[in-house]
Amino acid sequence: MEIRYADRVDSIKPSAIRELLKLTQQPGVISFAGGLPAPESFPIEEMKQVSVKVLEEQGASALQYSTTEGYKPLRELIAKRMNNSGIDIKPDQILITNGSQQGLDFSGKLFINEGDVVICESPSYVGALNAFRAYMPKFVEISMDDEGMIMEDLEKALVENPKAKFIYVVPTFQNPTGRTMSIERRKKLVQLATEYKIPIIEDNPYGELNFEDTDIPPIKHFDTEGIVIYLGTFSKTFCPGLRIGWVAASPEIVRKYVLAKQGADLQVNTMTQIELYKFTEMFDFDAHVERVRNIYKSRRDAMLNTMEKEFPSNIKYTHPNGGMFTWVELPEGIDAADILKKSLEYKVAFVPGSSFYPNGGHENNFRLNYGTMTEDLIVEGIKRLGEVLRAL
Repeated sequence: MEIRYADRVDSIKPSAIRELLKLTQQPGVISFAGGLPAPESFPIEEMKQVSVKVLEEQGASALQYSTTEGYKPLRELIAKRMNNSGIDIKPDQILITNGSQQGLDFSGKLFINEGDVVICESPSYVGALNAFRAYMPKFVEISMDDEGMIMEDLEKALVENPKAKFIYVVPTFQNPTGRTMSIERRKKLVQLATEYKIPIIEDNPYGELNFEDTDIPPIKHFDTEGIVIYLGTFSKTFCPGLRIGWVAASPEIVRKYVLAKQGADLQVNTMTQIELYKFTEMFDFDAHVERVRNIYKSRRDAMLNTMEKEFPSNIKYTHPNGGMFTWVELPEGIDAADILKKSLEYKVAFVPGSSFYPNGGHENNFRLNYGTMTEDLIVEGIKRLGEVLRAL
């Protein structure tokens, strides 16, 4: 029997990273591949207390259906934290989602018709590309340097694609490169989006993982016209298994996202929403984030210091000031997939860079995640990878 699927099913491909993670389950593999947070940072003992407290005090409501928009005290908490970061937002402008990944999928569902243009950084977050790809757009890639998306190239793309649906950016400690868009370019991005009447989707999962003392205002901080749709998550600062993210936008836009969620899954898990909020009542959430930040900073230092010693001098890599990733550029003509095959023999894994380019190419790059492995394993893994690179 021939099953007739929708045309868009052909555009949905397996996640290269998720497929690669299957290989990293082999015993002894040091994996720099997935974007997994450090499991040591999870507040397991505290969450045991939180879960009991929630069931004792709010058991019936925690196990019941709730509103699509999300648990109101949690939305109030998110709004307060966003206001502290320089974004003027109200709780009723926030929708709780199943991770920010669901916000990306809803963005595709709400904005993209087949053949529409989506403008994004080059390279860009592969999870977003896969979410958008299901709705069959065309991607226009904008080159980056160490200050983020190049605004001259963006303006040219906006002129050439006047009906583009949105600009997607990960401006702070970007996945996959670790780069951070400069403040001047953030202002220019909002100016261009306002001038050309195109929304910006600002994906900011790593913003609180800042290793420096300098605050970085989100792009939405500069938004006076309600043109920026902000996606946030607790997955990188708290517990990814809770699957709690959010969309923050103008009232008109967030209502559209609420409708998309009503049709998808009605609501996020009530219990986990209440548990997250209860944690912030019982414990110091900012102190927890600071602990997570210090773990990643130490691991970043261990990785970059070892790369400096072990990598050949003609290999370039980024020096992120936060987040979880560094981006490696090999000499032209060298395919990172070939390096990966050899490094797996040494039981070291990473993600080849071509997956992060929506239109393909750029095989001479790869991404390293310093968040998951302990410092001693990072040093050992980079030494092994350095040996592979020197040999090839």
